[in-house]
Amino acid sequence: MIPALEALEKLKVGNVRFVAGESAELHRTHKLVDNQEPFAVVLGCSDSRVPPEIVFDQGVGDMFVIRIAGNIVTPLELGSVEFAAVKFGPRLVVVMGHTCCGAVQATIETLASGQTAATADLSAGMKTIVEHIGVSVDFEADSDAVVDQTIEANVRNSVRSLREQSQVLIDLTNDDGMMIVGAVYDISTGVVEFIDCPEPMVS
Repeated sequence: MIPALEALEKLKVGNVRFVAGESAELHRTHKLVDNQEPFAVVLGCSDSRVPPEIVFDQGVGDMFVIRIAGNIVTPLELGSVEFAAVKFGPRLVVVMGHTCCGAVQATIETLASGQTAATADLSAGMKTIVEHIGVSVDFEADSDAVVDQTIEANVRNSVRSLREQSQVLIDLTNDDGMMIVGAVYDISTGVVEFIDCPEPMVS
């Protein structure tokens, strides 16, 4: 089992390789039939421009990846993180949002029009996305920064949900060194900025 801080450093180093265009020969194609030992869980957005394995330059079997529009946490995502942590033993969980997030932009547009998740003419599934992201929207912020601030706030809220809503994850954090952190991927630069990380941090 790789400790959480060591796992976080592996992701940071992998992202540096990715940004520099020096990805290592880690994108293995062989099948892990008998076992898998992912060192991190990544809960990310479904956006096609944000594949965590490539962004962090990791190979097949290295990360347990859960993707949903807007990187929100519903009972399904919570259960998936719990399953991965208990079944395979990773001690790092990363919630990764990204710039230019369509789900965030759509939520802001919906709320700015005076609608709510309940009243908007959306499918039940899309209402769920708007409901979860909507709590992170602050229209009192600088209008030019509402999207970016919502993206970061939404990541922090998802991190908080994982930290507070699961007794399984609470116990793993208190007793077994689990870390649940946030991150924002800048799709224009390729750089991942880690946020809301417990101390101590690895530089």
